[in-house]
Amino acid sequence: MIRRREFIAGLGGAVWPPAARAQQPTLPVIGVLISQTPGPYVERLAAFHRGLKEGGFVEGANLAVEYRWGEGHDDHLPALAADLVRRKVRVIAGLDTTLAVVAAKAATTTIPLVFVIGADPVSNRLVESLGHPGGNATGVSAMADELGPKRLGLLHDLLPNASTVAVLVNPTNANVEPNVKALQAAAPSIGMTLKVLSARNEREIDAFFATLVRELIPAFTISPDSLFSARRERIAALATDNAIADMSYSREFPAVRGLVSYGPSIREMYRLAGLYVGRILRGEKPADLPVMRPTKFELVINLKTAKTLGLTVPRRVLAIADEVIE
Repeated sequence: MIRRREFIAGLGGAVWPPAARAQQPTLPVIGVLISQTPGPYVERLAAFHRGLKEGGFVEGANLAVEYRWGEGHDDHLPALAADLVRRKVRVIAGLDTTLAVVAAKAATTTIPLVFVIGADPVSNRLVESLGHPGGNATGVSAMADELGPKRLGLLHDLLPNASTVAVLVNPTNANVEPNVKALQAAAPSIGMTLKVLSARNEREIDAFFATLVRELIPAFTISPDSLFSARRERIAALATDNAIADMSYSREFPAVRGLVSYGPSIREMYRLAGLYVGRILRGEKPADLPVMRPTKFELVINLKTAKTLGLTVPRRVLAIADEVIE
């Protein structure tokens, strides 16, 4: 566990001693609600703070931030959200799961909410429409189900002879069903059969890999989920150690030995969320701020991992890669 002081220092934020804090004028306070633990979110929150800074707000200088971490326990999120409401924060930023934002929205209809999620915020009733949110929530949505077929196609380019591919999902994620449906619709056209397997914790992640090894499944794609992001090092290591190719949704995976990822820039999404928080602090209403969708997408390939797996990455795939890790 990263202590709050160490975590903020890692982001470059000022940490004021008690006497100095007493001399500072009262700062506007925002709340950050995240379902997991601090460690995996250092880079993402650094991007969030870059967005805040672009909007004129720096933690410790003219802004205070209250962090609430779910530690992987989704059932804690309603109480954490309620605590931020009691704290009377100016804005709540739900920065990793739909469940966190749903918990915050259930806790308040007046405090503005800014989210970063992969799901469709309209179908999850967080906003009335993407262009006109209409309530107290807005933010950034990756609309993740639209990208799954693209990932599957890229995985087929890397392993054209793989007839069966696994899909790793967290069954508690509200966006799993549309993600899986999109993959199942795309798989027949490229000659693939999908095996959908669930994992809700580390024990089940280990069981997932045991199934792949036992059934000789050579590759898998990962359905976007904070559970998997927080355990990306473990997932990437298990995949490489068992000679199984992985296709993920964020460059964070190939950065830690994963094979390949395709998806929106997570850091850019967090930066945009920081910008929206700044605009709301300056008086704009979330109802008037359209939900943003990412415009920057990244194909990242770890060539060292490909070599370890005995894979040759086709030149046409390398040619379109945004980043190649060697």
